[in-house]
Amino acid sequence: MHAMPKIMLGGIPIDLSVVLMLLISCTVVFVLVMLSVRNLSVENPSKLQNFMEWVVEFVQGVIGSAMDLKKGKPYISLGLTLILFIFVSNLLGLPFSVVTMAHEPVTVFGHVIEATKNLAHGDHVEILWYKSPTADINVTAGLALIVFVLMNYLGIKLNGKHYFKHYIEPFPIFLPLNIIENLAKPIALAIRLYANIFAGEVLITVILKLGILSIPFLAVWQGFSIFVGALQAFIFTILTMVYIAQMTIHEEEAH
Repeated sequence: MHAMPKIMLGGIPIDLSVVLMLLISCTVVFVLVMLSVRNLSVENPSKLQNFMEWVVEFVQGVIGSAMDLKKGKPYISLGLTLILFIFVSNLLGLPFSVVTMAHEPVTVFGHVIEATKNLAHGDHVEILWYKSPTADINVTAGLALIVFVLMNYLGIKLNGKHYFKHYIEPFPIFLPLNIIENLAKPIALAIRLYANIFAGEVLITVILKLGILSIPFLAVWQGFSIFVGALQAFIFTILTMVYIAQMTIHEEEAH
């Protein structure tokens, strides 16, 4: 395995590869969306416009499967952002990797990269700069934390007393279990996404060590990884909508 280019900033370890890849992911999604709406046309839409319209309709379908679409319309932008950002992030590590070899301590913006801090003469370390940001647990945990805060905030704001009442249903003795269930949701979201993408990138690293024999296996696995990346983006998005629906729609409304 390669070392990560981490620096200490105010006592907090910062992984520069994650920061770099997050910026690239955001840029790719922003450019993709801006290009798709640059020359909107009803009579002669571009292929990119058609693609984005399909994605929006797909997200509407995802939301409609979790709640009444009339109640779910405010979350279309959230769902679209999640599915595009996670899908792009999942795929960034597939095409290639950028690895540099350091034989002496390396500094970035005046901060020493931790993996090179104690390099002795003749030693070396391989530093990985390019990977899928969702292959880092901190990124997926951050996404899951945003969903956790949002769903509970919306539950309190839109569901009022029913939000707090559901913690003691069907009986008050279930209060600890319902609290644990609520806390387990972001943990499951974070670990599921991270584990699938990280395992895929580890397997790619293993396949590459086969040399010339790796070419057919790599082609097959990268094709499968695109499917896995799309599937994980879908799962994260639909679970987000399901959790929001559970928190904001009480039983009387559901029926």
